[in-house]
Amino acid sequence: MISVPGFGQETPLRIGIAGLTHTHVHQVFNSAKEGEIEIVGIAEANSDLAKRYTDLYEFDMDRVYPTLEELIRVQKPEAVAAFGAIDEHLGVVEACAPAGIHVMVEKPLAVSLAQAEHMADLALKHRIFLLTNYETTWYPATHEAFTMVKAVGAVRKVVIRDGHRGPEQIGVDPEFLEWLIDPVRNGGGALMDFGCYGANLMTLLMKGEKPLAVTAVTQQLQPENNPKVEDEALIILEYPSANAVIHASWNWPIGRKDMEIYGRKGAVYADNRTQLRLRMAEGYDGFEETVFQLEDRPPPYHDPFSYFRAVIYGEIAPEPFDLSSLENNLLVMEILEAAKQSARDGKRVVLSKGSD
Repeated sequence: MISVPGFGQETPLRIGIAGLTHTHVHQVFNSAKEGEIEIVGIAEANSDLAKRYTDLYEFDMDRVYPTLEELIRVQKPEAVAAFGAIDEHLGVVEACAPAGIHVMVEKPLAVSLAQAEHMADLALKHRIFLLTNYETTWYPATHEAFTMVKAVGAVRKVVIRDGHRGPEQIGVDPEFLEWLIDPVRNGGGALMDFGCYGANLMTLLMKGEKPLAVTAVTQQLQPENNPKVEDEALIILEYPSANAVIHASWNWPIGRKDMEIYGRKGAVYADNRTQLRLRMAEGYDGFEETVFQLEDRPPPYHDPFSYFRAVIYGEIAPEPFDLSSLENNLLVMEILEAAKQSARDGKRVVLSKGSD
């Protein structure tokens, strides 16, 4: 655990926002209303975009800066949350780490494994926390599913499905769409945008074990909307005693983030944020099912920025390979890189010895 000034203090975490083009940025403004964080400044070169957000959230436009470096110089935040294109994450860490400023980025960690490793080197050298935020990290069903795995026996198969109809189809903001369907700025299409969820969840479920091999198939089913990137990805992860199938898609008729975990004696279904089903096998095809409706997780585990503050101030000590952790997300990037290589070459990519 990194020792940081302000351990246990009750004052809000002073946080800066790097970029406004990722519409998940609404989360940090809404989180600030709880009083655990204070937004001290925004770095955004697009003044029209900044004006939209400052008007919406009644934030002082005088605290919007054209660059992150200027925000850091003037406001001296303790932490920064990145809400720009994924290829901007490296620049955020390069600006923040030498100043001892902790960073949280939106998923995935980076556009490539090389960039992720450089970011990790900077974080470790300058002793900062570098966390990655996924929506499913804050789902009570996610964590209860992992707890219930003990009831179904040794895990054999996991199926994870994430996605929606596609960025254009669901009407994301134009500033977001511009880079989300750009293979350079986003690192890819649906494979990166939603494949990262499955890789992240499997890395925690398997306690940081690296897959033996990765196989992926991608398609472009909406060329009119996503001309430069894949909008469909099927990723298979092989482990010594289990496998996972990740369905990452911009072609679902409905938005979804769900997971099925199959053990020797039954299965756990995390259907959505708060609903969970435990199905125990009886005979050849019979089963007994129990449905659980869950409450939100307790603070600080209910909200990414409440959690970020608690980690920085030493109030909680994350376990290795927690969903937000750097260890987990470096392996996520290795899996995604292998998936892209597999889809490109049409071959299974071996990550660990012993799989041939």
